[in-house]
Amino acid sequence: MTVPAIRFEHISKRFPGARALDDVSFEIAAGSCHALCGENGAGKSTLGKILAGIHAPDSGQLLLFGRSVSFSHSSFGD
Repeated sequence: MTVPAIRFEHISKRFPGARALDDVSFEIAAGSCHALCGENGAGKSTLGKILAGIHAPDSGQLLLFGRSVSFSHSSFGD
């Protein structure tokens, strides 16, 4: 079994007055290409910002090649 390059496991994120992501699980194989489609406010940018380390998930975890990662957010004000 091949380990996904990126895996979101049960990611949730809330902002004041809004739930941006609710229990999102998604994985991407190395070398593949995906597109996220959805309405405004569906959480596409929030998911990308969690991957980039701009936002931290409120729950769940991000795995890169099977290893859980988290980012320091002191410089982003999250």
